[in-house]
Amino acid sequence: MSASALPAHREFLGHPLGLYVCFLTEMWERFSFYGMKALLFLYLTKYHLFNDSDGYVLLGTYAGLAYALPLLGGMIADRWLGMRKAVLFGGALLVLGQLGMAYTGNAATGSVGAAVRDGFAIQVMYLSLALIAVGVGFLKPNISTIVGRLYADNDPRRDSGFTIFYMGINIGAALSSLIVAYIGENFGWGYGFALAGVMMAAGLVQFMWGQKHLMGQAEPPNPGALQTKVGGLPLEYSIYLWGILTTLVVWVILQTKIDFGPLTALAGGHEVTLTEVVAVVMGIGLAVWFLRFLFSGIGPAERGRMIVLMVLIAISALFWGIYEQSYGTWVAFAERGMDRSTFGIEWTAGQTTSFGAIYVILFSPIFAWLWPRLDKLGLNPSLSAKFGWGLIFCGLGTGLLGFAAQNPGADGLVSLWWMVAAYAILVLGEMVLSPIGLSAVTTLSVPRVVGMMMGAWFLASAFGEMVAGRFGTWAAIEPRADGSFDTAAAMAVYADVFLRLMWIGVAAGVVMLLLTPWMKRASGGAR
Repeated sequence: MSASALPAHREFLGHPLGLYVCFLTEMWERFSFYGMKALLFLYLTKYHLFNDSDGYVLLGTYAGLAYALPLLGGMIADRWLGMRKAVLFGGALLVLGQLGMAYTGNAATGSVGAAVRDGFAIQVMYLSLALIAVGVGFLKPNISTIVGRLYADNDPRRDSGFTIFYMGINIGAALSSLIVAYIGENFGWGYGFALAGVMMAAGLVQFMWGQKHLMGQAEPPNPGALQTKVGGLPLEYSIYLWGILTTLVVWVILQTKIDFGPLTALAGGHEVTLTEVVAVVMGIGLAVWFLRFLFSGIGPAERGRMIVLMVLIAISALFWGIYEQSYGTWVAFAERGMDRSTFGIEWTAGQTTSFGAIYVILFSPIFAWLWPRLDKLGLNPSLSAKFGWGLIFCGLGTGLLGFAAQNPGADGLVSLWWMVAAYAILVLGEMVLSPIGLSAVTTLSVPRVVGMMMGAWFLASAFGEMVAGRFGTWAAIEPRADGSFDTAAAMAVYADVFLRLMWIGVAAGVVMLLLTPWMKRASGGAR
């Protein structure tokens, strides 16, 4: 059924009931995903005694896979499975993965450099991370697609519907960092992970209960085709089996490191993960396809817009590489070098990650009002200028923490208010770049390859997560034999790394601003 001829349906507050079903599903999915992410680095380094470098790299490669796999999950749903079934399957994998993380086994003993770890618990953790990554791959792209299909093509409520949906994402992210991180750090890692799993299960149950409100817009494109036998199994069950096998492959990939010549040298002599090798191969494949497409008969105007779009996509990976320090080096800094008490409340390091989502919620209405207003005044910056300012704000937010680390208080620690201020600047960068990037894909892309370019955008996000992991290794700090840290030495390391990242972000932003006149001409003045 086309989105231009939707059946009559029940509404609440002027929107289809299905929107709120998707809102709650995505809210609890993001609650579980970001709650676990807020704990992961601390769990790895404090409980299993991973060294900082391995903790940062695993955090980056796992999150990278979680952003890359939606490309496959969206394609499978579009061609065969349908969005509803994909969300149900992905949600089930997420519940299993989050509950699997609740099994923590025995804490490692010894020191970071010579730790004796619970090997079975480590393998359960890797398998759980694989289940979550594949689950996100099936659920995340398809829940968003369902929201779009709940509105007719010309329905003016569509934008406000997505705004409501986006609020669900950030409410889930904010609540998870506050609640899951607190429970995990104060009552036990397993309890925090278990809560994330239980709430994901609640989200899945309400989706199953509310799927009748999706107006038939999330069903398979050809239900009969799902019964076609593939290797003796109906296609639908073959897809589920493929998803489980993919989970096992990801389980292996997450813990496989190799010495891969040039990539190893690029990683500072550290072994690279198999995930990074696969990502680089995918990136090379994308580059080859892109170059061929540029000379496939498209006109000069289309070619110029596509080149501009690819530049924006490529630079977004650097943005996310700096931005995602908020779940790695920023958490470590909060844990080791920050006085986290304010207004009589002692925040945990993981809870500080909630600041980002809270600022997104606060800033979203402001930016929704700002862009049309600037456009009417003829002051709306171009796409490349917005990306430039996004990078500059991202760099300055990180640099503010570097300045704070250089100027600690009398107790050798930094006030939590520096983190509050740094997040405000960081999220300004996010608001200027992230939503604008999605718009740029649809605005600049040649229509017949818009799906491919959206895939390239998410692949760049995956690259950004992996880049974040590698940037994090710059801030790796060896603890003392008793597990404690030399605070003054740690502050010097964080100051150096944060200021380096600031200059990288600011320099890249300035380059984008300098390129703006050319990019405006090449894109035909697209905003």
